[in-house]
Amino acid sequence: MKYILKIYFLASVFAAFSCQDDFLDREPLDVLSTAGSLATTNELRLYVNQFYESFPGHPTITGNTGIAFSDATSDNMIITAVDTRLNGNLSQGNAARLTEYNNIRSVNYFLANYKNAGGDQALINQYLGEAKFFRAWFYFSLIKKYGDVTWVNTVLPADQEMTQLARDSRVVVVDSILADLDKAIALIPAVSTNAGMRVHKDVALAFKSRVALFEGTWQKYHKQDADPFWTKDISDDKIANYLAQAKQAAETIITSGRWSIYTTGKPLEDYGNLYTTLNLAGNKEVMLWRKYDANENIGHSISKYLSTGGGDIGVTLSLVDDYLTRTGTPFVGAARTEAQAVYGRELSPDLRDPRLSQTVAVPGKPLKPSAVVPAFPPINQSGFNRSTTGYPLYKYIEYNSASATFDDNKSSVPAILFRYAEVLLNYAEAMAELGESPALVAQALQPLRARVGMPDVDFDREYNNDPDYSFRNLDKVIQSVRRERRVELAAEGMRLDDIFRWSAADVLIAGKRPLGVLFVGSNIAQENTATGLYKDALLYYDNAPSGKSVNFYLTGNAQASLRYVDPYQRVLPNGFGFNLSRDYLLPIQDRMMQLTNGLWTQNPGW
Repeated sequence: MKYILKIYFLASVFAAFSCQDDFLDREPLDVLSTAGSLATTNELRLYVNQFYESFPGHPTITGNTGIAFSDATSDNMIITAVDTRLNGNLSQGNAARLTEYNNIRSVNYFLANYKNAGGDQALINQYLGEAKFFRAWFYFSLIKKYGDVTWVNTVLPADQEMTQLARDSRVVVVDSILADLDKAIALIPAVSTNAGMRVHKDVALAFKSRVALFEGTWQKYHKQDADPFWTKDISDDKIANYLAQAKQAAETIITSGRWSIYTTGKPLEDYGNLYTTLNLAGNKEVMLWRKYDANENIGHSISKYLSTGGGDIGVTLSLVDDYLTRTGTPFVGAARTEAQAVYGRELSPDLRDPRLSQTVAVPGKPLKPSAVVPAFPPINQSGFNRSTTGYPLYKYIEYNSASATFDDNKSSVPAILFRYAEVLLNYAEAMAELGESPALVAQALQPLRARVGMPDVDFDREYNNDPDYSFRNLDKVIQSVRRERRVELAAEGMRLDDIFRWSAADVLIAGKRPLGVLFVGSNIAQENTATGLYKDALLYYDNAPSGKSVNFYLTGNAQASLRYVDPYQRVLPNGFGFNLSRDYLLPIQDRMMQLTNGLWTQNPGW
C-alpha cells in the first residue's frame, strides 16, 4: 500500500491554493470553485490529505534534515558543517517567510466550507477533526520558531486593513492550539491499529501532551532565567495548568490500554528492530508512521550513507555518556575511562544500557550484506565515508538490503511520527514537573527499561552529581526523566526542542564544543603505526606538514594521556557562539513588520 501522501488530489480543489505569499498580503479565497466545492466526504478526504505532507520524513540525501539526521542540530550528533543557529551566526538576512500560514489559510478555507459536504456524518467529523489537528500542527511549528504570532481562524478577506494584524501572545496561540486539539479529540474516533496511517484520537491526545508539556516547561524555565522569551504576565498557576493538561492527555492514552511498548522478549534487539521493520502496521507502540517503499520509488537514503560506517555524521560523546551502566548507575569515573580504553567496549550491552548498542554502531554488527561494522571507526576518512565523532549512528540502517545500502533513495525503513514511548515520557515529565509521586514517575518509565532488560528506575542510584554533568544541580527525578528522554528518543528529532523548552542552551550549547571518541588512551591510537589505519593522524592533529590539510583534531596537548576526538576545535575555538539573549527564537522578516505598519515587532535581540 502506498503512503497516503502519494494519493493524487482533486485538481480543482487545489487550483485556488498555488504558490501564495504570507497571509498578510494574500488574495482572497472566500469564493468556492464550482468544480471543487467540498461537496462530498471524498472531496473532504482528498483535501485534508494535502496536510499530511507536512509531517517530517527521512532525508533523501545526507544532512541535518529529516528525522534520522535532525539531531545534528543539537548536542546529540554533529555533521562536518557547524550548525549556523547553534553557533549564533544567523542574521536578519536568514529570516524566512512564515510559510505555515499558507497551510493555515488552506485549513481555514476547509473549516469555512466543509458543511457543503453531504454524506456520512461520522466521516465529516473525522475530516473536520483532522483539519483542526493540522491547524494546531502548523501553529505549533510557528510558536516554536517565532514565539508570539497572529492567530487567524478565518480566511482573511482582501481588505488590506483587515490583514494588518498584531502578533498575539504565545499564550493566546497555545491556548487556541489546545482548544483545536480538544475539538479534534472529540471528533476523531479512537482506533486500536495504526494501519490506516491517518490521525486518530490517540494521536491528537499525544500531540496535545507534546504541546502542553512544551509550553509548560518553556514558560517555567525561561521565567526562572528571567530572559526575554517567557510571557511576562503568565502566572505559575497557568504554567501548572499546561503541565496538568500534558499529564491528563497522556494519562488518557495510557489508561485506554490501546497501546503498549513493543517487545518480543529480546532486549538486545527489540528497540533497534522497531526502527528497521519496514511495515509497522499493527505495531502496538507506533501510533502514527510514514511508510516508504523503494520498489514504488518512495524511498530515502539513510541506509546508503550510514552503512559506510560514517555518513558524515556522528553521535557525540555527551550522548554516549548519558546512557546508564548495565546496573543502572551513571557512567562516570574510572569505570568510564577503563571502558573507553578498548574501542567498542563502552558501547557493549554487557556494560551499558542496551539501547546504546542499538543506536551506535558496535564493531562486528552487520552493516550491509557484504560487511560488518569495522573494528575501528572511519574518523580519518572524508565526505560521506567519514564518522565525525567515531561513534557512527546505527539506528535506522536497513543492513540486510543490498539496494538500500548501496543506492540512493532505496531505503524503506519507516518514519515514526508518534509512538507510545513518547506518551510515557511526557506523562513522567509532567508528573515530575508538578512534583507528584516519584513512585508514579518511575512506574511510567518502567516499560522503557523493561524492554531492554535494564534495572528498575531508582532515582537515588542513577543520580549523576559528577562535576562535569550538565544537569548535576537538577532535582533527581527531573534529571532522571530528562536522561531517559534523551536516550529513548535519540536521533528522532526532538532534542533541540527539549533543550530550548528547558532553557538549557546555557549548559548544553553556548560555549560548548561537542567531542567524539577517546583516541589517545585507547587502543585506537595503537593502530596509529606507520602502516596502521590512522598512520597520518599523529602527524596532523596538532601541526600539519607543509602542503597538508588538517581535518583531524584532539583535545589537550601532545603530553596529555587522554585525548578525545575534537572535530570542531579549529572552527569553534571557544565553543558554540549561541546567543542566549537572542537565538532561542528566529528573526522576523523586515517585510512582515512593514506590511503590518509596525504591528509585528522584531524578536528579542535581532
